[in-house]
Amino acid sequence: MLNSRQGPAARPVTERPAPGAANRICDDPLMEMSLRFEIFPADLDAIADFYTRVLRFSVTKDQRLDPAAYVSMKRGTVQVGAARRSVPGAHAVRRPPAGVELVLEVDDVTGERDQVVAAGWPLETDLQKRPWGLTDFRITDPAGYYLRITGRTA
Repeated sequence: MLNSRQGPAARPVTERPAPGAANRICDDPLMEMSLRFEIFPADLDAIADFYTRVLRFSVTKDQRLDPAAYVSMKRGTVQVGAARRSVPGAHAVRRPPAGVELVLEVDDVTGERDQVVAAGWPLETDLQKRPWGLTDFRITDPAGYYLRITGRTA
């Protein structure tokens, strides 16, 4: 039975569907997730430079010269895809109703902050310990996306 808001009817975490069950979603209820987000900047070169030089991502796919220009970058389990805004409808249909804060967790937030500053990138907010116990700093990428870079632990 489908629920339009939740997808297939929820099963208790301990219950496993029978092998071969047609409506099975996943065999492992504790399966991990990773994050990939896509952004739609006007200048892919500036975005690729920022994510590779400042945040030390690696380029995994570079199609900046294609008509449907796209570049994909990865660091750890985080993947960023960037499609040139001129791709018809890309930016407008995916615009959030409110601002978005992308949070990237790192093991050494002070070292990460020092790397960003050494790369010459301006900080929106320098290192601060937050009321919830974590320390972070904040920057904005060349397309205006707001990034909070935070330590994993207090």
